[in-house]
Amino acid sequence: MAANLTPQYYKAEAAFRRASTPRERLQALEEMLRVIPKHKGTDRIQGAIRARLKELRAELQSLGTRNSAHKSSRFPRQGCGTVVLVGAPNSGKSRVLKETTNATPVVAEYPYSTREAMPGLATVSGVQIQLIDTPAIAENVVPPSLVDLVRTADLVVCCIDGSSPDAVRETLEVYRQLADRKTLLDHESGFAVDDLTTVRIRSLIAITRGDHSNTQAVVAEWKERSGLRLPIEIVDLDSSSDVEQLKSRMFESLGLIRIFTKRPGEEVAMDSPMTIPVGGTVEDLAEKVHHEIASRLKFAKVWGSSAFDGQTVGRDHVLSDGDVVELH
Repeated sequence: MAANLTPQYYKAEAAFRRASTPRERLQALEEMLRVIPKHKGTDRIQGAIRARLKELRAELQSLGTRNSAHKSSRFPRQGCGTVVLVGAPNSGKSRVLKETTNATPVVAEYPYSTREAMPGLATVSGVQIQLIDTPAIAENVVPPSLVDLVRTADLVVCCIDGSSPDAVRETLEVYRQLADRKTLLDHESGFAVDDLTTVRIRSLIAITRGDHSNTQAVVAEWKERSGLRLPIEIVDLDSSSDVEQLKSRMFESLGLIRIFTKRPGEEVAMDSPMTIPVGGTVEDLAEKVHHEIASRLKFAKVWGSSAFDGQTVGRDHVLSDGDVVELH
């Protein structure tokens, strides 16, 4: 019997993946159990949630209230989403961070030049995305803090050096090392069936040094040997248009749309869009603005591709990227 999980469940599941403390994970799991449809098709998932709840409650009890408030991530979440860069030594991760954000990482030809994770903010289509560069992954070289960052990411960008004949072999080792730690690079985020300890993270492959003559051979070898159907972006980091395309692809991969809001009788602020998930509604937007606005919402007026200009719509109206919305 199919599980037929609801948007409310997937929202709670996403909150669980992003949680950085045991207490936050506990609250998200409790919400997952509360909103999951109760029928035979979800019995095994409910059992997995209850088992994980039991483990977390025991963990909280052993840690104590004071220690449980400690954040496992050193970086507060910023922007509309967090993108974690991973890859083998000299895969181009730090160069991606440097060219797409305001960060100034060490970019060197020698391996393991990135010793600690480093964040930066990329601006694309008027919104900001948080990127985090991480130390290179190799056989048995995977810092635990790196795995924590990957597991709580909204998107992973796995960088592959398009000029290196060893790039695919080294990147497959990156995948294996993460998989051994119950962290899977996948086309969508979520959990493995019946196992809330194995996390799937939505991922994008970035082939760096995309202008090299070896690049197409690397792409072909990756497709053949990896067996992964992940989206691929080939990028020449010396090309500003390629860099902008990579940023746009990252935003697209986050599964978000931009919505512009305005007050009645006022002009729209086109320089400060809000973001909601693809498929999001007027009610989702109102909830993001403020939960009290969502509770008092009567209707909205919309300008954009999802409606006629100025059309009055209800709270269940599905919005499109670039819509202008006036909440009433």
